[in-house]
Amino acid sequence: MSRVVVIGATGHIGTYLVPRLVRGGHDVVAVSRGSRSPYHRSAEWSAVTAVTADRDAEDAAGTFGARVAALGPDVVIDLICFTADSARQLLDALRPSRPLLLHCGTIWVHGPALRVPVTESEPRTAYGEYGTGKAEIEALLHRETLAGGVPAVVLHPGHISGPGWPVITPAGNLDPAVWTALAMGKPLALPDNGLGVLHHVHADDVAQAFERALDRAAAIGASFHVVAAQAMTLRGLAAGVAGWFGREPVLDFVDWPEFSRRTPPEHAEATREHTMRSITASIDRAAAVLGYAPRYSTLEALHESLTWLVAHDQADVGAQPF
Repeated sequence: MSRVVVIGATGHIGTYLVPRLVRGGHDVVAVSRGSRSPYHRSAEWSAVTAVTADRDAEDAAGTFGARVAALGPDVVIDLICFTADSARQLLDALRPSRPLLLHCGTIWVHGPALRVPVTESEPRTAYGEYGTGKAEIEALLHRETLAGGVPAVVLHPGHISGPGWPVITPAGNLDPAVWTALAMGKPLALPDNGLGVLHHVHADDVAQAFERALDRAAAIGASFHVVAAQAMTLRGLAAGVAGWFGREPVLDFVDWPEFSRRTPPEHAEATREHTMRSITASIDRAAAVLGYAPRYSTLEALHESLTWLVAHDQADVGAQPF
């Protein structure tokens, strides 16, 4: 049994990961801001030690790393680190005791691909604040491991999906009108002939990968993609979702100026950010080293997500069963 400290324990991944760790016999300390409960309550949470901490404020004060180290972890799972400075503070505090550090990265450490599926060995071509920040953290953690400091493993999820929060739609954004159009047979505009690629993953499959990485010594010093078995194009996702309602999708393939005219600006920009990358990530290394085996296909993850959105009045499908 290990003492596992989970930072960001009540979020998308932690909601599924913490109960898995408790069932696995681990002593779990759940660190969060305390501003929300897990998306799904389960009996296992009663066995968890909860610690309230505002990471941003404590990072600014230079105290967060020491707070985590004082918890005496054998393993630290960091789900909410977004800058190299934040990661560096944590490493400095953990170095004397050298617990295993599992970090949540992103497939956005990759930019537009030259070869697909993209493997973890491809040179990092991240752009944008989020992707470049995660790529810097990944490089920092691997240097730390090679230098004999804190041993680290980096897991790179795709577009995390599941019940409890909005998920990336078949248009590559968070516009709830996309679900309505596909459910009710209305035209849906897509850019680039709908050939942009998305690689979703259910949050529980990400949790599975973190759990498996706990006791895989061969994983230390490596990075792993954690995604569904297959990526899908926008048009493929649209066809899959429309099929839940007994329909063929009514797709209107348009150029980018027309797509931007028809789509609210924040959603058009999200589509552009996703389709410019169009990442198809290989899971061969995760399968071989971690034994990772995603339970959910992309469409299964989205179906569960949409079911929750409809039940909580966050998506309108015209009251049609699916």
